[in-house]
Amino acid sequence: MTKAPRTLSEKMLWGLVAGAAVGILLGERASFLQVGADAYIKLLQMTVLPYVTVSIIAGLGSLRAAQARTLGWRVGSLLLVLWAIALVAVFLFPLMFPSGENASFFSTALVEEREPFDFLNLYIPTNPFNALANSVVPAVVLFSVILGIALIAVPERERLLDVLAVVGQAVSKATDFVLQLAPYGVFALGAVVAGTLSLEDLGRLQVYLLTYTGVSLLLALWVLPGLVAAVTPVPYRALMSRTRDALVMAFMTTSLFAVLPMLTESAKDLLREYAPRGRVATPDEAADVVASVDVIVPASFTFPHTGKILSLSFVLFAGWFADVHVRPTDYARLATTGVFAMFGSANAAIPFLLDLFRIPDDTFRLFVTSGIVNARVGTLVAAVHTVAMAVLGTCAVTGMLKIAPRRLMRFAVVTGCLTLAIVGGTRLLLQFALHRPYEKDALLTGMRPLEDRGTPKVFRRGDDVPPLPLVAASVLDRVRQRRVVRVGYFEDSLPYVFFNARGELAGLDVEMALQLARDLGVEAEFVPVDRTILTSGLDTSLCDLVMSGVVVTTDRSLHVQFTSPYLDETVAFIVPDHLASAFSDWSTVKGMGRLRLGVPDGAYFLQKIREELGNVEEIVPIERMEDMFVPHSPPIDAFVATAERGSAYTLLHPAYSVAVPKPRPFKLPLAYVVAGRDAQLTATVNTWIEQKHDDDTIDELFAHWILGQDSAPKHPRWSVVHDVLHWL
Repeated sequence: MTKAPRTLSEKMLWGLVAGAAVGILLGERASFLQVGADAYIKLLQMTVLPYVTVSIIAGLGSLRAAQARTLGWRVGSLLLVLWAIALVAVFLFPLMFPSGENASFFSTALVEEREPFDFLNLYIPTNPFNALANSVVPAVVLFSVILGIALIAVPERERLLDVLAVVGQAVSKATDFVLQLAPYGVFALGAVVAGTLSLEDLGRLQVYLLTYTGVSLLLALWVLPGLVAAVTPVPYRALMSRTRDALVMAFMTTSLFAVLPMLTESAKDLLREYAPRGRVATPDEAADVVASVDVIVPASFTFPHTGKILSLSFVLFAGWFADVHVRPTDYARLATTGVFAMFGSANAAIPFLLDLFRIPDDTFRLFVTSGIVNARVGTLVAAVHTVAMAVLGTCAVTGMLKIAPRRLMRFAVVTGCLTLAIVGGTRLLLQFALHRPYEKDALLTGMRPLEDRGTPKVFRRGDDVPPLPLVAASVLDRVRQRRVVRVGYFEDSLPYVFFNARGELAGLDVEMALQLARDLGVEAEFVPVDRTILTSGLDTSLCDLVMSGVVVTTDRSLHVQFTSPYLDETVAFIVPDHLASAFSDWSTVKGMGRLRLGVPDGAYFLQKIREELGNVEEIVPIERMEDMFVPHSPPIDAFVATAERGSAYTLLHPAYSVAVPKPRPFKLPLAYVVAGRDAQLTATVNTWIEQKHDDDTIDELFAHWILGQDSAPKHPRWSVVHDVLHWL
């Protein structure tokens, strides 16, 4: 007996298993397969837009005018209803994602100005070829729809339709070729994901697999067939039993196209059997029912089905995964843009949407990987959607659609109960299974220097600090004579200067000071100083300069000598997590009424806030950053700080978030303070800062201390060859 050849889905499953095995075997060394994984993703997307353009134009252009009007009004309205149901399901996903205390290092996404949402350029292409070249999916879809509708009225359209049919076949052949490579592409993707993704991230990917499966089964097994049973003569059990074979086939093959004939015949049988007497009384009327199904099924295949719309949930998951949350105020944009984008392949739409919402595009590989599992239930949803459209659309066209309040109410109650059970149950399951104690505070306080730049002498508060000798010629000459540069620091300057968990003085400016000492050929010592020096001047007997994240302001420059700026910070609000969105826009903040704000002590900050917000009821001076996180009476609505250092403090206090109000976030320069306004030391440090910019030292330290790159000791990912066999 000849063994049946394996199906493509079976080959892909084996490719995934083999890739995961290689990733577990080699660990991070499997990353050499990243080139193959990237190549497969590009091949997967290569034929998408040509296929979308050809299929939409040919599909709509082949309709008769009467058919197009029927689809446009009645069936189109039903399609909008199903899209709305799918979008509601999409927006349920964040309710299932497990919550917990979370915070992150500063991200440049906080201060980047998002480009305004340009509806016209996104949807209406002035140059369709430019839209094709730049993968502007909604514009390509709209152009194709308009051209397809226009083709209906062209007398000799068959000539073009024949050409489009040939082009469509060629594109399908090219797509089939790419699909034949799917097992190898999935192998590379599986190896890279299994080898490089941390165990914590793999656990978080389970969140999407479970939530997507739960919502998909809810839609496929109840919501869509239940809606059909509520407004048509076709019973729920009959619909599910008659389509069972086709649905199982769709689930196993992950190919909706392959089961379209089965779904079409099942819909026809259901309508013939359960049509009310008098509706289908003659052969001609029965033929009309059959003809309606024959038009609706292939025509609806051109439009995004519920399974595709449900894929928009990955954008919300990717935002949760990467700590770039998509706000509820952005849901309308995700819905409108996402539906248009899904006219094509999800493999083209998802990267476009990730970029639109500023979510890291490397999360797309998780979408491809999760598709190995989710494609099955997604195709099941698509198959049920197709049957639902055929039955609902035919009933709408033939007058068999009936709105019965009692049946609809019963359907709504059962749907609500099932939704609560699935959303609540999944949330509790994930919350329990993935619960981990908060550790970002330990991550911050455990940070070590990026590289060994020497061991300084550190004085703490209360230590007996000997005064420096008098300056004879210049502070720089004194540094050379003593062969020691004494650096002053503020004790509340996280992440520029702070004591880590080992009791070591650490931070960006600590490393900068050690690098300065190395470049001057001297030793470094650190002494604590009070912030009062910013208004009274820096005495040369205290230290040679202060390197501690000092903000440059005009009023401070009247009292101390600043070097050239070495970094910029961005003014932000520190607020409880639930208020972050409200304080992310100046107009929203201004509309809140009278506010009580905590502001760093300083004339510049007070003036700037009053200029920007005329509705400040009271400004409470804040001397230390830690004072922001203790109870105040009466309560303070928000605290003004900078996004860069505020993000570090929220790692210690995860119940708070950083909100940078848009538009026009304003910057504050950071510089070092030179004792005695010494011109020679100032000029030397200015030249040195310029050199550290040129050799990327400042950028590397910024990435480490502010962005949190390599914030934890780098350990090789667990692998069989390293941790079991000990070959490497």
